[in-house]
Amino acid sequence: MMGNCALSGSAQKNNGRYFKLEIFIPETHFADLRKALQSADAGHIGNYDCCLSYSRVIGTWRPLPGTDPFIGEEGVISEEEELKVEVTVKGERLDETIAAVKAVHPYEEPVINVIELYRTGI
Repeated sequence: MMGNCALSGSAQKNNGRYFKLEIFIPETHFADLRKALQSADAGHIGNYDCCLSYSRVIGTWRPLPGTDPFIGEEGVISEEEELKVEVTVKGERLDETIAAVKAVHPYEEPVINVIELYRTGI
């Protein structure tokens, strides 16, 4: 937990706000992602933690020259099943959560959508 330490500029700006993260990741990395999210206290809602949802989706991509790692065939659209993981994050934990996700994510540039939530009753 944060304790008495000062919040970073971004964390201070987001203090008291909530965000939903949408993370697209291969199912093979789901257990590591769940541990990373737990380490950042993401998904902490009331007296529960590790609250998240996921669904199986189809991701598509077409590799361009210079892509590293190069997965697929140049000029051809590839498809693969992956998970879309959704988790709620307190604003003061947002930067830490994104860093934790990137540390375990296998993609060259992880797809992490950050959506501010307007919630009442919290």
